[in-house]
Amino acid sequence: MNALLYAATVLIWGTTWIAISLQTGSVPVLVSVFYRFAIAAGLMLLVLAASGRLQRLSRSEHGFCLLQGMCVFGFNFVCFYTANAYINSGLESVLFSLAIVFNAINGVIFFGRRITTRLMLANLLGLAGIVSLFWHDLTDEQVSSGTLIGIGLSLLGTYGFSLGNMISVRFQQRRLDLLSTNAWAMGYGALIMLTLALLTGASFAIELTPAYIGSLLYLAVIGSIIGFATYFSLVGRIGAGPAAYTTVMFPLIALGMSTLFEGYQWSGAAVFGLVLILLGNVVMFYQPRARRVAEA
Repeated sequence: MNALLYAATVLIWGTTWIAISLQTGSVPVLVSVFYRFAIAAGLMLLVLAASGRLQRLSRSEHGFCLLQGMCVFGFNFVCFYTANAYINSGLESVLFSLAIVFNAINGVIFFGRRITTRLMLANLLGLAGIVSLFWHDLTDEQVSSGTLIGIGLSLLGTYGFSLGNMISVRFQQRRLDLLSTNAWAMGYGALIMLTLALLTGASFAIELTPAYIGSLLYLAVIGSIIGFATYFSLVGRIGAGPAAYTTVMFPLIALGMSTLFEGYQWSGAAVFGLVLILLGNVVMFYQPRARRVAEA
């Protein structure tokens, strides 16, 4: 089951970066993020309520849903969408891979968890692989003020995502329903984005093009409802640190699509980076046969 959740998260979120790039245009960022999570939250709350699965939460739990909405379903995506105007989606996905570091650090801060040797080694291999994979892009990128803004926004969004992971860990430790907390948090995130859009006088005119509408629906249904359900389920089953290793795999999906549809050319450094990332996965998840039998 863990392998299925891991693969689903990587495949879904590995493709959302391209969809996010299709959202940048005439529609203001706050409005695009609002549309995304309003659709996702509306669908989830409707289905859960109709099926009798919507869990009632206390006021304090709704408060944490509000915080999670701000961190994971609001301000972090404002950062990512805005950063896309300064740097490409591939570099954004590289910076998002630092979630493995942020989750490990926040796990120590908020839950007193120990950073294991296995996790540390896998993270180092993954980060080294990411740097090697994008070495050409990173060295060719002009260090302009816009580039620095894009990098800063991506890092800020990634840290917000990590804080939301910690809230999800808290929810699951209290055995709260994952889909219910996600639905409420997405709803709160959408309401915050709506409030800010109204206060700033943003236009709510939607871009009626196949690219915008298609990417919006993909991000709302596949990227948000399904993607966050599989990811946070993985967080509850294996921990926030190991689960965040999925972020290291996202750029591989993006590059795979680019190879098929955009003629991406693999360099020696990129191949070496791929090997390091796959080796990191082996270190993170491989269990000797004797141990598997003992745990069965």
